[in-house]
Amino acid sequence: MAVGLMPKAIGLIPTRFNSRRLPGKSLKMIGNLPLIIHTYRRAKLAKSLDDVYICCDTQEVCNVAKKFNAKAILTSKKHKCGSDRIYEASKKIKTKYSQIIDIQGDEPLIDPLNINKVVEYHKKNMKYDIILPNLPTKFTTSPHIVRLVFNQKKEVLYLTRSNTPYHFISTTDIIYKHLSVVSFTSKALETYSKNKQSKLELLEDIELLRAIDIGLKIKTFSLKGDSFSVDIPKNLIDARKKMKKDKYYKIYRN
Repeated sequence: MAVGLMPKAIGLIPTRFNSRRLPGKSLKMIGNLPLIIHTYRRAKLAKSLDDVYICCDTQEVCNVAKKFNAKAILTSKKHKCGSDRIYEASKKIKTKYSQIIDIQGDEPLIDPLNINKVVEYHKKNMKYDIILPNLPTKFTTSPHIVRLVFNQKKEVLYLTRSNTPYHFISTTDIIYKHLSVVSFTSKALETYSKNKQSKLELLEDIELLRAIDIGLKIKTFSLKGDSFSVDIPKNLIDARKKMKKDKYYKIYRN
């Protein structure tokens, strides 16, 4: 990288139309917009991103993206996770980027300011392959929430859906929830995607466990907010309720 040249960051939004728990969720309506368009327009509000693309696996989603003037790249249906999908998409984009920001397509309430914070944090910590932010949240045993386990240097040791930390001697009312905005260096994303799914990744259904398995360095930091993934019908109901009062929705809804 040339001296004085700031690294460029691109936001890539992976979405799989036939989700196991909520089929067709990317096109479910929340207010007057499909879910995936909420995510795209909120990502576009993040000033740290030089460009944003939806990375989808069906022409149907591409057509909806075009209808709403959103950039989209059609990718293979064979990908098992979003990180592999955005890697394929990144190879189809002519411009090269130092940072590739994975913004999960099922986060219609993602805060653009948090995207900015992830991008800027990684710029200051480029010795790490991946930046994975967390949200301190009330303790729960729900397997739908992925928890981060990290050391005093904020280096991620493990990710899990299990009841962690286990209340054996004492208790805690806080866990650190995985936030679905992940910054990869371009090299790290390539390394990740050239490796097969790992045993831990398949066991817990957490794609970044592959990164830990192959030795990529992940650093975390805490953010504030109330973003959540729409994974099941109840999440969709909650998102529709929250969107009515959302400050960003008022900016981009028309």
